[in-house]
Amino acid sequence: MEKKSLKPGRVVEKPTNPMVTPLLNDLYQFTMAYAYWKAGKQSERSVFDLYFRKNPFGGEYTIFAGLEECIKFLANFKLTDEEIDFVRDSLPGCEEAFCDYLRGLDCSDIEVYAVSEGSVVFPKVPLLRIEGPVAVVQLLETPFLNLINYASLVATNAARHRFVAGKSKLLLEFGARRAQGPDGAISASKYCYLGGFDATSNVAAGKLFGIPLRGTHSHAFVSSFMSLDEIVDKALRSSDGKTTCEDFVNLVQTCLAKIQNSSSVSGIFSETNKSELAAFTSYALAFPSAFLALVDTYDVMKSGIPNFCAVALALNELGYKAVGIRLDSGDLAYLSTEARKFFCGIERELNVPDFGKMIITASNDLNEETVDALNKQGHEVDAFGIGTNLVTCYSQAALGCVFKLVEINGQPRIKLSEDVTKVSIPCKKRTYRLFGKEGYPLVDIMTGENEPPPKVGERLLCRHPFNESKRAYVVPQRVEELLKCYWRGNADEAREELEPLKEIRNRCIKQLENMRPDHMRRLNPTPYKVSVSAKLYDFIHFLWLNEAPVGELH
Repeated sequence: MEKKSLKPGRVVEKPTNPMVTPLLNDLYQFTMAYAYWKAGKQSERSVFDLYFRKNPFGGEYTIFAGLEECIKFLANFKLTDEEIDFVRDSLPGCEEAFCDYLRGLDCSDIEVYAVSEGSVVFPKVPLLRIEGPVAVVQLLETPFLNLINYASLVATNAARHRFVAGKSKLLLEFGARRAQGPDGAISASKYCYLGGFDATSNVAAGKLFGIPLRGTHSHAFVSSFMSLDEIVDKALRSSDGKTTCEDFVNLVQTCLAKIQNSSSVSGIFSETNKSELAAFTSYALAFPSAFLALVDTYDVMKSGIPNFCAVALALNELGYKAVGIRLDSGDLAYLSTEARKFFCGIERELNVPDFGKMIITASNDLNEETVDALNKQGHEVDAFGIGTNLVTCYSQAALGCVFKLVEINGQPRIKLSEDVTKVSIPCKKRTYRLFGKEGYPLVDIMTGENEPPPKVGERLLCRHPFNESKRAYVVPQRVEELLKCYWRGNADEAREELEPLKEIRNRCIKQLENMRPDHMRRLNPTPYKVSVSAKLYDFIHFLWLNEAPVGELH
């Protein structure tokens, strides 16, 4: 991937998706840029906040994701001549001098302050503060919203699935085939991993982001076999390479006979499907060190499990250990429990160490609710493969981030609405997270840029930005400033460097573990408090009254 150097020692890659260019924009961003330019306002210094108004999925937290791609976009922001020609043709009466202006645009005069990617975040608190010439900042609005909305939504969805599944279970993202297009698939794999998933089936995402890959075979592979006679090369070397089994097929059949004669599994099955046995045997010959079989093509307990165990026992005799099975249909709680009993019975009777500990993976249109239901029923599933409901965010289509002007030329601005949730919080702000005695975050507070920061051990009044009766004093035991500088154009000042995906993932997991349990629960979670300082509260309402027109009665 091509990289662009902004200054010595500082290199930023291009966006992952080559379609992320300045033209990935709504038309009104260019019409506004033209109108700003015509009015001579294009270089006026502006401040915008990017934030969301409500947590998704009925929860009380969100995971912030997509920052890295925004910084990559900034670093490579440049309109080509072809793109400028298209913009000119799309704007009625566009003057050639505006095209010259567009040719000179870059993000060297832009500053971006952001919450660290992978952080737990809450409504109204700016995820990004963008400062710079108003016409350029407006051209960042749609790309930034596009890069952050879905990334944060699917990362949050992944985190919610992780919370329900528990720390000990493997979570596998299987959504590429059901995602909304190639970019949806790639983005989902990246941000599900960030949100706490362990691996993906998406090979391209594995290559791009270093995400561990997992996968086995489909029902088509099983049903493509007709009999054991199709297996031509039957030889398999032992795991230590010292011996070779010349007829692995015969060894598998011998092991199946042992299972059939085993008292611990008597009455469960009689004759298994031999074409399925052929498929499993063939797959084991290809992947003796990574044998994991899909066992529900014909009948799980009467064929799939016995056939799998026969191949697993044969591999064991050659020094290999089978990985486990995947269940993709049926009663997953019951079948996983019965499969575990079957494995443990063979371990005891045939004296095969750890045979009962093989991994049981479940798939089949799983979601947060079905995993929760399985936990309540009791099951023996070790890993969940989750696709459609995860990557499409089936239970909520969008996060709803917005991009609002809060200051122009040093003058605070406010957006009013009859719906108070849509009233913006004006001026350039600093944001802090205040922690209590038990180490949990208590409240996020926004202050004016020039207000003194909250101090550890110092009593502070925190106010709801719009509801005058909601207020509380807090004595923080720890204070963390949330917005850090991630972009200063070509300036030499220090800024935060982009982090590896694994570090971002670790931040997400650690912060979620540090949240108070009542904020995290699935049903009726406690809302996390977001507040403003007393001084900012007073200013918001002063500006509100100043900007709101006064009615007249007749």
